Amino acid sequence: MSRLFGTDGVRGLANELITPELAMQLAQAAAVVLGHRFTNGRRPTAVIARDPRISGDFIAAAVEAGLAGAGVDVFDAGILPTPAAAFLVADLDADFGVMISASHNAAPDNGIKFLARGGKKLDDRIEDAIELELTRPALRPTGGDVGRIQRFADAEDRYVVHLLQTLPNRLEGVKVVLDCANGAASGCSPQVFADAGAEIVVIGADPDGININDGCGSTHLGPLQAAVLEHGADLGIAHDGDADRCLAVDHEGNIVDGDQIMAIMAVAMNAAGTLKDNTLVATVMSNLGLKLALREAGISLRETGVGDRYVLEGMRDGGYSLGGEQSGHVIFAEYATTGDGVLTGLQLAAQVARTGRTLKELSQIMNKLPQVLINVKGVDKGAVTTNEHVQQAVLEAQDVLGETGRVLLRPSGTEPVVRVMVEAADMATAQLTADRLAETVSLRLALASA
Repeated sequence: MSRLFGTDGVRGLANELITPELAMQLAQAAAVVLGHRFTNGRRPTAVIARDPRISGDFIAAAVEAGLAGAGVDVFDAGILPTPAAAFLVADLDADFGVMISASHNAAPDNGIKFLARGGKKLDDRIEDAIELELTRPALRPTGGDVGRIQRFADAEDRYVVHLLQTLPNRLEGVKVVLDCANGAASGCSPQVFADAGAEIVVIGADPDGININDGCGSTHLGPLQAAVLEHGADLGIAHDGDADRCLAVDHEGNIVDGDQIMAIMAVAMNAAGTLKDNTLVATVMSNLGLKLALREAGISLRETGVGDRYVLEGMRDGGYSLGGEQSGHVIFAEYATTGDGVLTGLQLAAQVARTGRTLKELSQIMNKLPQVLINVKGVDKGAVTTNEHVQQAVLEAQDVLGETGRVLLRPSGTEPVVRVMVEAADMATAQLTADRLAETVSLRLALASA
């Protein structure tokens, strides 16, 4: 049996992979692994939240039934971002949490991810324990030992107050366009930016259960770019469906990605003395321009595998204060246990307000190198690190690029593809090098898998 958990919980087509039966079984297994094993007979507590996609109704109902039936008291926080669920687990001192979301995926998909005590993401060992528990008889207490389900009435208010308390300064004088992806932040993001003093224009905040991430949000930045220009805003902020990401747009409509956001915040935190050990944690997919900008600013870069969970592990290992991904998962360890798109947007807007500089000026601290990413399908992705012909091609390409470029080949953790990524001083060189490497991968790994 293949592993059920992927890089961020269990995710797939709702009612095909993510069925009510699976949701209930996962909840029952998590009740044991994350709850009863640590409570010494006390009835465990769990926080559950979801994004607004239509399948969240039946999946959340199944999860709550599974948890309560396994003797867990459930606090239903309703529709809130993933980072809000993580915060609330810690704030309520709950034993664990559950988030029902497929993040940036389209509406037909959904997912179930668990959060350990303190709102922390699970490591592979705990996920494996939950999968193992699925093979055992479910825990079914009776009488007064079954769990209760109650509405977490002030969940959103607690989260909003928490976010406002992180601000180093108010946002008066800053005009922000918010694209909430018709997702989980459609209510709380506009509220917190307005409460922080910003003038706001809101788009993508009318969820109907099926329009989440549909032509909007961090995966479709065109509407945000147009709205920023139309309204003469200082910047735009885009979330994804569960609002653990933040991408931005400057006043001219230029995209500011996660690497640029991290560069801005790392330099600001370093100047304020809050960047632990002058170090930023980011994945190997971050643009080489980020490393060069940090080096110029006297800041070290610690690289991890792809996925915010690995960034989190790297941050915990060194006690670092800032980390993230090019995709917009940015983690401020002082305030959050996971990427938080609303928090990141607030901190970025606060820098614009504090410095009086435009986001374009701030982002120019980093010179973003041209980057080409090609997904090669129909190959044995497991052989990418062992095939001699592929590895030799990588070495030759890197030798040609020298210090002005970078090559990265890796098997995808979520799709049956090999990702070929090339950065170079100019786009033509990056494209040519990537095309050649993709051709080599397609030829050599197809032969290896035949």
